[in-house]
Amino acid sequence: MLRIDKIKIPVPEEEGALSTAIERILQLNKAGRENKTPAYKFRILRRSLDARKKPELFYVYSVAVETDSVTEDRILKHARGTSVTKYDTKPYTIPEPSGDILVKGRPVIVGAGPAGLFCAYVLCTKGYAPLILERGEPVDLRTDTVRRFWNGEALNPDSNVQFGEGGAGTFSDGKLNTGVNDKNGRNRFVLETFVAMGADEEITYINKPHLGTDVLLKIVKEMRNYITEHGGIFKFNTRMTGFESDESGITAVTAERIESSYYSINNNTSEQLRFETNCLILAIGHSARDTFRMLQSMGVNMTQKNFAVGFRIQHPQDMIDKCQYGEEHFNKLPPADYKLSHHTNNGRDVYSFCMCPGGYVVNASSEQGRIAVNGMSYSKRDSGIANSAIIVSVDRRDFDSDDALAGMEFQEKLEEYAYALGRGRIPVEEYGDFKNNRLSGEPGHFVPRIKGAYTIADLRKLLPEELNEAIIESMDKFGYTIEGFDRDDAVLAGIESRTSSPVRILRNEDLLSNIIGLYPCGEGAGYAGGITSAAMDGIKVAEKVMARYTPIRSFHMNMGPIFNQNI
Repeated sequence: MLRIDKIKIPVPEEEGALSTAIERILQLNKAGRENKTPAYKFRILRRSLDARKKPELFYVYSVAVETDSVTEDRILKHARGTSVTKYDTKPYTIPEPSGDILVKGRPVIVGAGPAGLFCAYVLCTKGYAPLILERGEPVDLRTDTVRRFWNGEALNPDSNVQFGEGGAGTFSDGKLNTGVNDKNGRNRFVLETFVAMGADEEITYINKPHLGTDVLLKIVKEMRNYITEHGGIFKFNTRMTGFESDESGITAVTAERIESSYYSINNNTSEQLRFETNCLILAIGHSARDTFRMLQSMGVNMTQKNFAVGFRIQHPQDMIDKCQYGEEHFNKLPPADYKLSHHTNNGRDVYSFCMCPGGYVVNASSEQGRIAVNGMSYSKRDSGIANSAIIVSVDRRDFDSDDALAGMEFQEKLEEYAYALGRGRIPVEEYGDFKNNRLSGEPGHFVPRIKGAYTIADLRKLLPEELNEAIIESMDKFGYTIEGFDRDDAVLAGIESRTSSPVRILRNEDLLSNIIGLYPCGEGAGYAGGITSAAMDGIKVAEKVMARYTPIRSFHMNMGPIFNQNI
């Protein structure tokens, strides 16, 4: 198989242009016999958009081409110094179980976000049949609960934008790009799994793949169906409360079953549960603050992790498109994104994060009396408004404490301030008013797209002034990169505080914590930064579990109802 890189196709792309370019680059007529083009097929490996020389835009492709061996040898003979190389692909293969420790009960996975789901998915392929505990609701019920909250009804603190099947990424843009160096093919395995579960195949090759909230909802259900069909069990509305251990490590997990009515959140009844296991995987997400406190009290080693806080900013999408694509193409291509960063004079890093073309700002709160916001897009990205987080780095100097949970407590205080500023609604302000430290009226020139109630507030009071100054300095710089980015009527919303976990649960080279049998996993544990990287970390943890434990199916294959019991 051959690989061709840097194939440039002008925008707009004509039908068959890529095939024609491949045949020209490989000189297939000359490479074939009797001047006949030999049979070949190709697969797109990567596609990106080159908009550096506007108004001329190009799609840039990398492809893998398969043809007969004689033709391939002739092509390579004349391909020195070109973009054609030999291509040997080694797809990710789930390793075979090699552990010798018998799983007691089932492996227990806490959290049904990307890390937990992919950990469960991989384990199920090898007969481990895990038990997945999720404090929130199944994704359909969760979606309805979130919609009700955005429409003004009560917050369910256990099922919301942060908690529930699919994790926090379910109500986002569904971005699948990652900066993880993926030598083992786990990234492509994640993308191909999403395709098998219903995503468009283009996510395996476009430069910045995304799914959209609407598509993610369907994929999450398909993954759950696969897991349950292969012996896994989900327990929704089930919150982990602790674990039991002895000198050998984990022996059991305790939890409570929450029976909550949406209209009587404060009148919940709960059932206490206990599950015997010697294998506990914590894929808890970065908002499980009560769980972090419980883990600290039980002696699990944790440390602070740097993160960032700031605001969501909204602009007209066509303003971003014109800057990125030029006047000639701006309305003929998908909504454009951007990535901005600046190192400030006071030593802070300010950057855009989780950019959502054609999206919405959403109320992403998960606790009473606190406000947090996030960005979300549907697959069509057609709201007409672009939004991203503009965030500034924070660290120990802002917390003035060595406690592992000091950053988390800093987040909590900011969210309480935001709730108070907005009187329970999302506080918003035009950037010009924020910059000039004044409070004025309603947003003017364009209507922001926000899921949840919002109100005008003085956002300058929300962050420490050093952080405000860093954002203002950076916005001035960003305005040179994208004309109009620092426009006075750009709408800020606060507070963006859940950018990443403020805590890291320490683990060794076998991915075990200081408690034997306890595996910290994913973004909440401090080892990922988005859907794809969290999923990849879930896979890595599953590999370590398989290297330590024997799959339960091999021990219980003749136990009939005991193996399949609905525990």
